[in-house]
Amino acid sequence: MKKFTGLLLVTLLHGFLPQTVLAQDDKTALVPLPSVDDFTRGNDGWAFALGAGIEYETAYEGSDEFGFEVQPAGAIQWRRGDDIFYFAGEALGWRGVRADTWLLEALIGFDEGREENESDDGRLDGLGNTEEGFEVVLQARRAFSNDWRYWLVSRLVTGDNGNLALFGVGRRFGDKTDGSGSEINLVAVFHDSKYANTGFGITAEQSLASGLAETNLSGGLRSIGIDYNYRHNINENWQIFAEALYEHFSSDVRNSPIARGNYEAEVGIGFIYIF
Repeated sequence: MKKFTGLLLVTLLHGFLPQTVLAQDDKTALVPLPSVDDFTRGNDGWAFALGAGIEYETAYEGSDEFGFEVQPAGAIQWRRGDDIFYFAGEALGWRGVRADTWLLEALIGFDEGREENESDDGRLDGLGNTEEGFEVVLQARRAFSNDWRYWLVSRLVTGDNGNLALFGVGRRFGDKTDGSGSEINLVAVFHDSKYANTGFGITAEQSLASGLAETNLSGGLRSIGIDYNYRHNINENWQIFAEALYEHFSSDVRNSPIARGNYEAEVGIGFIYIF
């Protein structure tokens, strides 16, 4: 579940579309944010979408190696009013809107862990694999107004590998309320010592096997990040999306021998078919 999203195009429609056009897609999405999947077209009941994307990303957290990876996209959703229940790949969750300016979300997801062979250059040799496991994710966004132009965001990720928290601010571009358009988020990410050492710590046993210095990290600031999301409805059924992320690690993380780079980055694009 180590993921962030966003980049391709910025659509600036404010002030150029007549009100009659804006009214046609009014309130079709739960919230008008391209980072929040909503395939229901504003209708209660079931919705299905299937697609795929290709990502160019770092091989693992802290890596200076990059590669392409194909990822599935889409979801099965069931909507009732201001609530959506969904299954999307490795996540089962709920999201709902309250008082027009609160978006709340809870999900159970899957952390794939890290495998020693993810480094083609052998930089993880001797460190073994980190354990896979389930994570619980709780998120809240608070918009400054019901048009969701600006908002605050917070997220808590907790699981067997520790805890991570995120706090930030966001900005939406465009005036459509069908979930298309683009958005940008600036966030600060914090982790506890268990989460930090799962990704960047090196035990005495791992040190002997790998030749890397034993490393034990404390909790605190993990990174400062920025992510960008874009979504466009090509027609009634086809949708294109794009995403990008840049996460700059704190000095504590960068001091770990696992962090060969000072940042993590990702760019992706894909298509979804809505049934």
